[in-house]
Amino acid sequence: MTDEIQEPTANEEHILSEEHAEVVESTTPAATGAKIVLKRGGVLTDLAYEIHSPATIGRFDPSVGPIDVDLGPQPEGAYVSRKHAKIVSEDGVWKVVDLGSSNGTFVLKDDFERVDEAELSDGQEFALGNARFVFQLVGA
Repeated sequence: MTDEIQEPTANEEHILSEEHAEVVESTTPAATGAKIVLKRGGVLTDLAYEIHSPATIGRFDPSVGPIDVDLGPQPEGAYVSRKHAKIVSEDGVWKVVDLGSSNGTFVLKDDFERVDEAELSDGQEFALGNARFVFQLVGA
């Protein structure tokens, strides 16, 4: 008895290709991190801050303790609270959360809207006080 190997028909090849495509789609890596890029005068600057969830943004003050992104050295830092906001990723959803700041956290929708918490998508613009940023996913 000889075992014969049969070549798949054209229809079977198509099915195999679709199955393979599904596997590739389901194993595509998600973004592993994010960064925020400072904007001045409506233009992106070269100042980018790498974000790993959770990340606290503010101005360093020894009495308050460490923060992840220190905006104190930037001119915009004057309007940023010591612990202004945090950026978190929960189940692949990135959010900005205001930490009771004096000058507020804003997300650009049709116009800037003050928020206590809001989802951030890739390319989303937001502001802490008068410091404007663009949120960008990294490692996708």
